[in-house]
Amino acid sequence: MRLGPRPAALGLLLLLYVAAVGASNAEELHYPQGEHRADYDREALLGGQDEADVYVKLNLEEQHKRLKSIIKKIDLDSDGFLTENELSSWIQMSFKHYAMQEAKQQFVEYDKNSDDVVTWDEYNIQMYDRVIDFDEDTALDDVEEESFRQLHLKDKKRFEKANQDSGPGLNLEEFIAFEHPEEVDYMTEFVIQEALEEHDKDGDGFVSLEEFLGDYRRDPTATEDPEWILVEKDRFVNDYDKDNDGRLDPQELLSWVVPNNQGIAQEEAMHLIDEMDLNGDRKLSEAEILENEDLFLTSEATDYGRQLHEEYFYHDEL
Repeated sequence: MRLGPRPAALGLLLLLYVAAVGASNAEELHYPQGEHRADYDREALLGGQDEADVYVKLNLEEQHKRLKSIIKKIDLDSDGFLTENELSSWIQMSFKHYAMQEAKQQFVEYDKNSDDVVTWDEYNIQMYDRVIDFDEDTALDDVEEESFRQLHLKDKKRFEKANQDSGPGLNLEEFIAFEHPEEVDYMTEFVIQEALEEHDKDGDGFVSLEEFLGDYRRDPTATEDPEWILVEKDRFVNDYDKDNDGRLDPQELLSWVVPNNQGIAQEEAMHLIDEMDLNGDRKLSEAEILENEDLFLTSEATDYGRQLHEEYFYHDEL
């Protein structure tokens, strides 16, 4: 299942940046002579030197003007303070906006003949440079090839489900449903059924803890489960199995297989308040944000500063 892309977390971005420049060199760039270099973080967070240069070229007055405009939009009740819920809602909106923008860009790339429709053949050509057609009823002997066949058939089923009007291909709205089924109501049942087909091995319509853990079997010589299994069991019990019946029903299953942007956004909102709330009232004033401007601009609340460069976010009317 293709899950909706989200803005990368700080840790992942830093890891990718380290991979690009080399671990030892990155360490030297990040902490020259043992001193932390803040602009290194900004380069990593904004996507590289070019993006960081664009950010720096905004004069301080324009930076503050755009940042204040964003703050006003986050402040839904216009009381002059940003609460945890307001920050969380804004971050979730930002996630969805960027996912939709990416899907729109992909649509243009996939639509080879520019007729405002992406056909299954065009999708294959963009993805694999050729049209692939597997027999649904014939398994392949090679394990890797069979795994790819299964994934390709799943993609085809999702493509067909997204095609509401049964036309020759997907229009933009249908393509978004294909790329991000978690964002579209009419795809919800398909997402659940696809997850059940993959994980519900006994066909009872639920996913047990054993099915949740997949092919894991404890080493008979081990005295306890490995750490990752303990973490997964804790997630099953405390995050997903809301009615504590030892299995995931279809709605509980949905919370597992669909990215939990709400949880990520809530965590980031709490972090910002913990770090920036100077008077302990558990909300942020404009003055507190400007006092901690660098932190706010290197957080998901502004998508690591990108929102200052996208009129959609700082324009007076959103």
